[in-house]
Amino acid sequence: MLATHTIDNWVLGLTGGIGSGKSAVSDMFEQLGSTVVDADIVAREVVAPGTEGLHAITAHFTDDVLNDDGSLNRAHLRHIIFADETKKTWLNNLLHPLIREKILSDLNSANSEYVVLVAPLLFENNLDQYCQHTLVVDVPVEVQLNRTVRRDNVSEQQAKSIIASQMKREDKLTRADDVLDNNRALKLVASDVEKLHSQYLIHAKKRKTTNTVGR
Repeated sequence: MLATHTIDNWVLGLTGGIGSGKSAVSDMFEQLGSTVVDADIVAREVVAPGTEGLHAITAHFTDDVLNDDGSLNRAHLRHIIFADETKKTWLNNLLHPLIREKILSDLNSANSEYVVLVAPLLFENNLDQYCQHTLVVDVPVEVQLNRTVRRDNVSEQQAKSIIASQMKREDKLTRADDVLDNNRALKLVASDVEKLHSQYLIHAKKRKTTNTVGR
């Protein structure tokens, strides 16, 4: 996928369904020296105490959505917007531009050979437009279900609902440039990550050479 936004760095978009093991794989890339920008972490940063995002949320929903320490009570906010599409739309319209702006800033400021953008909804939110390459971390749906129930302490039905709300596994695999099977021993996955890392380094260095020549 060719990026349509001016970003000097070569960007790898890393995605996968819930319970696929994106965090473990992104940690492997980070250990190999790549900067990781995690969309979930950015989403928390833009509503941290003192931010424009949190100020707008409290102005709209009142201080009832805050914890005692002044941080956002995410569970309460989710409850408020769950059955109200208008409130949900308002919140999305506020947060999505803030998240996107912070992601782009972080992608541009990274100083590693290439940067990894981790996003559960990479394709759904069109974040792949900022990536030169995409990698899907893949496991069977049954594995997703079992991991999610065990890790997040949710019911099987809740886990199924989350999985159903995301892009179908088959569609992700079709759109991906590379697919990493994460339903194997960790050492096998790590070995494949090292091979992919070597390939991505070559692509990234070519891009930097091209950018330098073009200036």
